Amino acid sequence: MRIGIVGGGIIGLAVARRLGELRPDAQVTVLEKESAVALHQTGRNSGVVHAGVYYAPGSLKARLCRRGVELLRAYCDDRGIELDACGKLIVAVDETELDRLRELERRASANGVPGLRWVEGDELRAIEPHAAAIAGLHSPTTAITDYRAVANSFADDVQAAGGRVELGAEVRDVRVAHGEARVGEHAFDRLVICAGLQSDRVARMAGDAREPVIIPFRGEYYRLRHEREALVRGLLYPVPDPQYPFLGVHFTRRIGGGVDVGPNAVLALAREGYRRRDVSLRDLAETLGSRGFRALARRHWRMGAHELRGSLQRTAFAAAARRYVPEVSAADLVPAAPGIRAQALAGDGSLLDDFCINRIGPVVAVRNAPSPGATSSMAIAEHVAELALDD
Repeated sequence: MRIGIVGGGIIGLAVARRLGELRPDAQVTVLEKESAVALHQTGRNSGVVHAGVYYAPGSLKARLCRRGVELLRAYCDDRGIELDACGKLIVAVDETELDRLRELERRASANGVPGLRWVEGDELRAIEPHAAAIAGLHSPTTAITDYRAVANSFADDVQAAGGRVELGAEVRDVRVAHGEARVGEHAFDRLVICAGLQSDRVARMAGDAREPVIIPFRGEYYRLRHEREALVRGLLYPVPDPQYPFLGVHFTRRIGGGVDVGPNAVLALAREGYRRRDVSLRDLAETLGSRGFRALARRHWRMGAHELRGSLQRTAFAAAARRYVPEVSAADLVPAAPGIRAQALAGDGSLLDDFCINRIGPVVAVRNAPSPGATSSMAIAEHVAELALDD
């Protein structure tokens, strides 16, 4: 059997690794357009290993996150990849947020998140002494790791099992006929699309539906100055707004040292536009031409304007951070590397929250795998491999 995977991010490599395990007789080939693996979402995320607190019980996200975190923890332990269970505290800063925090507690309990507890007063201060909060949910098993290191280890596994990782192999066309998928000079019996920021385009080439479309949102981070890192001990998060899949500004300790603050979420003018000046006319035209984006913009333009203000003014960004850690000032923040989130959007303007994975003949397309996609990567690989090999 000839199996192709489009995309050398953590999910594509996890899928290739899993398919190689299940079908050691197969020829597994990963096609990655960049000069190295894990250069986009995998290598530019926060590094958090999620425990499964946020996700609707019974959803694909909830199930694959809980399975994925256990697989990932065992893998990192086996391969000597650092994984630090520094813990996460999700805080309510006033009484208006308590009901939402209780709903998170209910979800997390239903999802089987271990060690979760409600904390207040001195108990809360013992976890995060500088946090402004009247109550919090503490998840002691939430961790951090280096997902680029994990992805590179997956790539090594694929190659050690006889698979290939082809770099500089941009996919420009996919033709499906007579039970096989042809990608350039390659012919595959099964093709799995894990193309991240380009997933909708590649899926459409293979005959999948036009929607959901990918809208790129740039997440901009600051980092606390070294002498101010003690303001946060672990991961400090706000109660999420149920209207948005974005968490808003939060504090994330990094595996290599330092504490990141952010991200915001502003519309990117290019799917891989990590700098504000990066513009792709093709990408921008597709975004503005999307009926889903127009509906989203009409509904949430005020939030977009708020996020843009935080992007342009460090003082506004610092003000958002001070809601949770009052001692933070604009002078404490230095710019850090941004990332791009591939946000899937339905035609009515709704932001897809759950993972979205389709099969079209010999092709399986991962259409939406946002956070906790990296945490869930090994479980997503199990799910995708089952779909791909099901005759």
